[in-house]
Amino acid sequence: MMARAKSHYLCTECGGSTPKWAGQCPQCERWNTLVETVVEPAAAGRHRGLVEAQAVQRLDSVPLETVRRLPTGSDEFDRVLGGGLVTGSVVLIGGDPGIGKSTLLLQTLAHVCGESSALYVSGEESVGQIALRARRLGLGELALPVLAEIELERICHEIERSRPTVVVIDSIQTMVSTQLQSAPGSVAQVRECAAQLTRVAKQLGIALVMIGHVTKEGTLAGPRVLEHIVDTVLYFEGEQHSTYRMVRAFKNRFGAVNELGVFAMTDRGLRAVSNPSAIFLSQRGRRVAGSCVLVSLEGSRPLLVEVQALVDTAHVPNPRRLSVGLEGNRLAMLLAVLHRHAGIACYDQDVFVNVVGGVRISEPAADLAVLLAIVSSLRDRALPEQLAVFGEVGLAGEIRPAPRGQERLREAGKLGFPRMLIPQANAPKRPLEGLEPLAVESIDQALSVAWS
Repeated sequence: MMARAKSHYLCTECGGSTPKWAGQCPQCERWNTLVETVVEPAAAGRHRGLVEAQAVQRLDSVPLETVRRLPTGSDEFDRVLGGGLVTGSVVLIGGDPGIGKSTLLLQTLAHVCGESSALYVSGEESVGQIALRARRLGLGELALPVLAEIELERICHEIERSRPTVVVIDSIQTMVSTQLQSAPGSVAQVRECAAQLTRVAKQLGIALVMIGHVTKEGTLAGPRVLEHIVDTVLYFEGEQHSTYRMVRAFKNRFGAVNELGVFAMTDRGLRAVSNPSAIFLSQRGRRVAGSCVLVSLEGSRPLLVEVQALVDTAHVPNPRRLSVGLEGNRLAMLLAVLHRHAGIACYDQDVFVNVVGGVRISEPAADLAVLLAIVSSLRDRALPEQLAVFGEVGLAGEIRPAPRGQERLREAGKLGFPRMLIPQANAPKRPLEGLEPLAVESIDQALSVAWS
């Protein structure tokens, strides 16, 4: 009689293991994330070579080498990566289905093929389907090696044989190792395939780009270890019905974090947007109540976006608080500060806040713009047309400074916003030509100065 295969339960969120099923993962405390998995026998030499033996060295004796970067052919993509693809690095890209991940990487490989070698590995599409998409993008004459394969061992063998400069894996959830009995996309398969591909990329000095599926919550599917072992984690943002796509860096060992690249989806693929502030403000017409221009900072780039608010009388006992592109909990906090320190109550009003263009703003420097837009809608009184705003609002009603205020001021001045409502701590020490900064210290002072 054959021995019954042993099984344990792995968490799809954190990768934790437990011998018995439970409704809640004991490691990350998430609910309904434990999946039964067969215990894999330890294969001899399976993890051999993951980390080669290295001698102990002192930091002052290590020679400094210039990191070689490969341009992708898109200035916006290079900005997010920190200047281009780094040889020997591993990049993970996630995003909603159909948002443009495969399109962007196919265009990138089309540029790389002109100067270096590349390999496109697809586990979701056939070679014919990739060729049809390349012709649609105007890349019909592209001499790009394509491998339609999901078996990890064959993929690693082809990479070691051809030794390309850049490799794209589309996607990591479709890859499967024959040394494991788990199904493709399981926690064990994703972790093993990512580790083996990372080992090959580090040893051969290959720039490896992996596409990762995301869950309905917008996070990358699979254990969090997948994001820990890679060098760079990028996310596609944007609405499906919108023309514009944003690529944001959440982790980057070779560049700035939270860097943002803006693209426009066309019939010829993704095109870089060199001046996204002008694009986001292009549809802003006449002065209307509830609209305020925010000078945000995404990575190293100042970005001007329009914040809109709508305040209406609530017809239910519990007024609604809804924010799109901003954190919902912070909106409730700002309304409390507005009531306590400015005497403006919204407890019987529905409040809706939206960032135009599908941009997601996470920095607290958007607080002042949100409050001004809310007050403008509540009073039905538009803000001055050439006024831009930034500043963090504290619980005591004070206006706190925002980082890199001088760059924000200059960017607003270039786009035709000479008047700036800013925190007192960000006031320039010397006058700036063509700019009129209005420095304030509290929320009540900001409300009085804004319409003065």
